[in-house]
Amino acid sequence: MAEPGVEVEGNREKYVDLVFEGGGVKGIALVGAFSVLQERGYEPQNMAGASAGAIVAALIAAGYGAGELKEIIAELDYDRFKDEALEDRFPMGKTLSILKDLGIYEGKAFEEWMRGLLETRGVRTFGDLVRREDVDLKYRYKLQVIASDVTERRLLVLPRDAPKLGIEDPDDIDVAQAVRMSMSIPIFFEPVRFTNRLTDEEHLIVDGGMLSNFPVWLFDAEEPQWPTIGMKLVQSPETPIGEELAEPVPRAGVKQVIGYLRSLVDTMMAAHDRLYVEQHDFDRRTIGIDTLGVGTTEFDLSPERALALYESGRTAAKEFLAKNFEAIAPR
Repeated sequence: MAEPGVEVEGNREKYVDLVFEGGGVKGIALVGAFSVLQERGYEPQNMAGASAGAIVAALIAAGYGAGELKEIIAELDYDRFKDEALEDRFPMGKTLSILKDLGIYEGKAFEEWMRGLLETRGVRTFGDLVRREDVDLKYRYKLQVIASDVTERRLLVLPRDAPKLGIEDPDDIDVAQAVRMSMSIPIFFEPVRFTNRLTDEEHLIVDGGMLSNFPVWLFDAEEPQWPTIGMKLVQSPETPIGEELAEPVPRAGVKQVIGYLRSLVDTMMAAHDRLYVEQHDFDRRTIGIDTLGVGTTEFDLSPERALALYESGRTAAKEFLAKNFEAIAPR
């Protein structure tokens, strides 16, 4: 790995920017797709993602290779992220959590897990992920994370939107916390409560996918230096990008209420990016990955099912490169 801020001259013909869609545990498939790109020699320069996509993008930006990421997901017990507060242990506890904390699970276990992986590679703040010192904030960092500030009703692109949270220097933003913000699926996880030091106002920040689950627009430029490849999670290879259906809503009880609210969020997440994708012809440079029917919050996913998702990502990437070589060739 190069020192932060130093751009290593590699094979510029293989330079790409990567954008990863969010999708909860389905993000495992993103790792599979990335593994093929890495094997083919593509060198990611700028990376971005929302929710699960932010997790994958952050770990790649920190220096993790596809093989290491595969080992991490193969050994991961996803139930560890379902950290409950005291009230969750009582009858109607989950309902109390939603009313009291605006989410069922606390999200602290995830943030600690993420921080440990990043710190192993010497990454704590975005200052550790500076790609080049002499460019604007759009391209300064290896990583851009999408989050949703529901207090101010606006999208956040971190770290460059640091001033909107009262942070003067974007370098100072904690990467693990930014990813935790981005993956805070509404209702399922508590929002991140972040206090603006300048205004003393508390911001409630949730899943970036609420406002842009597939931020393919992020690295747009009139004359891009190299291509952008998007990785999008779809229900099947035949499903048109942007037209996936939300997961079924349970028929009764508290789960019905939670499922209904989640369905509303899913619908909004898919609709926000759909028009942009269709109008800008992103099908040609977007890898559509079959998610094999896995649910966004299927945290009891078996190791076998996780590896099947990984292989689905690999298959999709291979098919994409075979059909779309010209779309990602240097221009």
